[in-house]
Amino acid sequence: MRRTPTRASAPTPAERVRSILAAAHSLTVLSEGRHSEVRSLDGTGSMGHFHLHAPFEGTGTPPGARIPVRLELTDIAPTPVRDRLRARVTLTGLLAEPYDPASPESTCMEFGQGVLEDGTGRAFVTLQELEATELDPLATAEARMLTHLVDDHAELVPLLLRLTRPLPDSGVRRVLPVAIDRYGLTLRLEHPRSHRDVRLPFRTPVHHIDHVGPQIHALLAAARRLSHTGHLLT
Repeated sequence: MRRTPTRASAPTPAERVRSILAAAHSLTVLSEGRHSEVRSLDGTGSMGHFHLHAPFEGTGTPPGARIPVRLELTDIAPTPVRDRLRARVTLTGLLAEPYDPASPESTCMEFGQGVLEDGTGRAFVTLQELEATELDPLATAEARMLTHLVDDHAELVPLLLRLTRPLPDSGVRRVLPVAIDRYGLTLRLEHPRSHRDVRLPFRTPVHHIDHVGPQIHALLAAARRLSHTGHLLT
């Protein structure tokens, strides 16, 4: 099982799950042997169709039916990197009535378990952890920021390679930003038959989306300073 970072240099599993839930515009609902695809194109996010609440803890029999449900979400990189699947999130729980994909009302789901799976392993997340976690201010704007960096400032991305440790070798064929969060920027270094991700941490975590620009400029400034000390790629 994956270990949670001991210092705030990367998102915790709960932070990752919160960000994925907030940014997702589609999910798969599995209940009573049926698969339903939920897609939201109005900018509100697909999780707006569900309301998560704590398990029933009262006495006696809980009201309503007890229908198992499973929500599946995928986190896809917005940039054209190799292997764009970044993570999968699975939420399991119970419904008080059969799920109706055509209903405009939010479906009430009794939360059971949350699971985050990515390239580093699997982590379990509770409802209490999700509720206690502050939403990353970059979560819903991440795709826009990364595509802007690639489409309008592509020449800056190779410059950031100077900050990676160990320095990449000549086998790197392409580098693209694959993720950004309140703690830093992640680059994907692609080799002919493999790839690896490198995190470039911000000096301090971002608490408002307006503060991310200065943090990126600080990374670029640090990279430019290295160009004057001989730390250039060959």
